[in-house]
Amino acid sequence: MSESTTPSRPRTVLLRGGEVHSPADPFATAMVVEGDSIAWIGSEGAADSFADGVEEVVHLDGALVTPAFTDAHVHTTATGLALTGLDLSGAPTLTEALARVRAYAEARPDDRVLLGTGWDAGAWPEQRHPGRAELDEATGGRPLYLTRIDVHSALATTAMLDLVPGVTDREGYRGDAPLTGEAHHAVREAAHATLTARQRTEAQRAARAHAASLGIGSLHECAGPGISSEDDLVSLLALAAEEAGPRVYGYWAELVTSAKEADRVRELGAVGAAGDLFADGSLGSHTAHLCAPYADAPGTAGRGQLDADAIAAHVATCTEAGLQAGFHAIGDAALRDVTAGVRRAAETVGLARVRAARHRVEHAEMLTGRTIADFADLALTASVQPGFDAAWGGADGMYARRLGAERAATLNPYAALLRAGVPLALGSDSPVTPLGPWEAVRAAAFHRTHEHRISVRGAFTAHTRGGWRALGRDDAGVLVPGAPADYAVWRTGPLVVQTPDTRVANWSTDPRSGTPGLPDLTPGTPAPVCLRTVIGGRTVHARPDE
Repeated sequence: MSESTTPSRPRTVLLRGGEVHSPADPFATAMVVEGDSIAWIGSEGAADSFADGVEEVVHLDGALVTPAFTDAHVHTTATGLALTGLDLSGAPTLTEALARVRAYAEARPDDRVLLGTGWDAGAWPEQRHPGRAELDEATGGRPLYLTRIDVHSALATTAMLDLVPGVTDREGYRGDAPLTGEAHHAVREAAHATLTARQRTEAQRAARAHAASLGIGSLHECAGPGISSEDDLVSLLALAAEEAGPRVYGYWAELVTSAKEADRVRELGAVGAAGDLFADGSLGSHTAHLCAPYADAPGTAGRGQLDADAIAAHVATCTEAGLQAGFHAIGDAALRDVTAGVRRAAETVGLARVRAARHRVEHAEMLTGRTIADFADLALTASVQPGFDAAWGGADGMYARRLGAERAATLNPYAALLRAGVPLALGSDSPVTPLGPWEAVRAAAFHRTHEHRISVRGAFTAHTRGGWRALGRDDAGVLVPGAPADYAVWRTGPLVVQTPDTRVANWSTDPRSGTPGLPDLTPGTPAPVCLRTVIGGRTVHARPDE
């Protein structure tokens, strides 16, 4: 791909000689951008008439142009810390994980608290997490806060616990077991409080730069008390406003029961009182709220953190204030309570107003036919993470161990959601699963449970336009004249209209139907390579030597 210059400001640009993924013209090979908007899309022949009137011509050399992706659920600072710090998600064994902890501690002698993430005892042959004594030895007795891969439980060294007076008396502290609940939140708050402004900014920059390199143009930051901090959210939004990179839309996960509290959410810069407002926890940590006990922990079914009355009050207040509401809900009992609460709110403020507000539910994994129907009726957006199924689904995965094969096979039913008309927005929950939009599209299209698979086109739409619709915007996430000039340029193989299974509706598979193609995402094929990411007409990532 060649060009005359790299723009430092929005310009009038003609891109030509490639493939432009647009419903406006399924066979488009060229696109004109004026400033921060798309002005025209069409054929190579028609592009000649624009060539003399633009400031810049980009020769695509056969590359594919798509809308930039939106990741609808991200923890930006934590993602940056994982990218630049201690990440155990790739450690093959407990022994290797401890070696990485030891090396990291030796390399960071000046850090007051060591921060790490990504351990998953279920993926290790030892089938156990590090003990506190082992971590004390590996860190040389220094404070370490180390979250499980799902970030719903954590390990801490003795020195870290000593920084939180009374932690052993808090709910969720159980000797050498991973911290959960109140104990986890208290330790997390103490650990994150040690981050300097410089460390936080470096992490945020690293995360945004990495996202841009993957063709991601927008991030939905899911912040809130006990997850991050007000300072973290405000600083991230300020950084995104001042520096080039992906757009950031913040959610603040705190219950709202008055117009004054709703105003306070807006003052933080958040677009909603939503995101990780916890109705329950996670399956990996046995804290997701289930209707029946865990298969591998018969004495527990998790617990709900919000009842239907609290959910109803929050949704009603947000709806009346014109603010988006939303919840984190994974287990079937939690999803039952969320939909019951939203239904009660609709009875108070009116169903039409609740639907118009486009409230959202994060993760929405253990849905039933009833709760799917409620999502559709209440116009709830399902903000989902296909990487969860790729990581933990299947007959031998963590889901099957936690729930048994029968219940595990019901998780993440994307096809049923789309058939019911439920809006989908795809994301990663990074750093829980890595940023990687094409990998997420692949995971949704080749779901480990065949009946839940959706077409590549459906998953791609959910990861581009779906993220914008989840914000209440219908004019973005698609390449058509008048839309924001947020796009990515890709090197990829031949384009296809792909449905991965004969049980997936195949009405659009004939190329003569005029459906624009997408890369072949059959498992084992290489993912497209991002050559350039452009946000609002400004280049925020350019692959070197391209």
